[in-house]
Amino acid sequence: MTAGNAEAASAASATLTVNGLSHWFIDPQSGSTVHALDDINLAIQPGEFITVVGPSGCGKTTLLKILAGFLKPLAGEARVHGSLITKPGRDRGVVFQELAILPWRTVRRNIGHGLEIQKVPKDVRAKKVAELTDLVGLRGFEDHYPHQLSGGMKQRVAVARTWASDPEIILMDEPFAAVDAMTRQTLQEELIRLTVETKKTVFFITHSVEEAVFLGDRVIALAARPGRVKASVQVPVPREGRTWETMTHDPSMAACVEEVLGLVRGEHEATLASESHANADAEQAQET
Repeated sequence: MTAGNAEAASAASATLTVNGLSHWFIDPQSGSTVHALDDINLAIQPGEFITVVGPSGCGKTTLLKILAGFLKPLAGEARVHGSLITKPGRDRGVVFQELAILPWRTVRRNIGHGLEIQKVPKDVRAKKVAELTDLVGLRGFEDHYPHQLSGGMKQRVAVARTWASDPEIILMDEPFAAVDAMTRQTLQEELIRLTVETKKTVFFITHSVEEAVFLGDRVIALAARPGRVKASVQVPVPREGRTWETMTHDPSMAACVEEVLGLVRGEHEATLASESHANADAEQAQET
């Protein structure tokens, strides 16, 4: 379905809202304006898991950085519970594709790093770290250093470290892109379990349509640059009941993947056509 009216209707109860948000950059080489996002409107409900897909360059990471408070939009606004986002805050935690764990700290001390900064009492911190270590499947590795861990285990540490500070909203930018396919599936199933247990609100960027449908309650498909909300697709199976087996054998999930894939493929083809026309125009201009 198209997204605009549905998003506006649900904004009142939303945890996170985006209204008329647009952003652009100046290309340092050409001096031309690069329009990244155009009139984005979203309403994300408490505990909702939103996944975002779209062609490369459609502004997905720019949108996440605005929600995190790292970047100020040039038009429109983003709000948490009605409060304008102007800077990073403890209500939002961020997990990037690049691992943000410290090589000189053990698993235990990496997970508890933010709690140390917040001066959380040692006994409270130890209990919280132990709970998260269990939740992300790292029991027995508490005293290992990052160089002793696999890529998937390092990503579990990064996720647990973000969760430790107990932000209400988790922003994730392709956190599983660098791990192998089997590890990625395991991490996806663990993330579902973790989000169901902790009831966090999640905004998750991915290039994988299958990952977007497997993880999300809704999939937001962005149009090619400038990024616009092309569609909001509801995933038919409740997150609590999902495994990769259901993903593979449930016809409704397969249909959802096809729907989202069609949306993304259409934008990718439009981008290729636009680039082809631009190249043709440039060649013609050089000939004349």
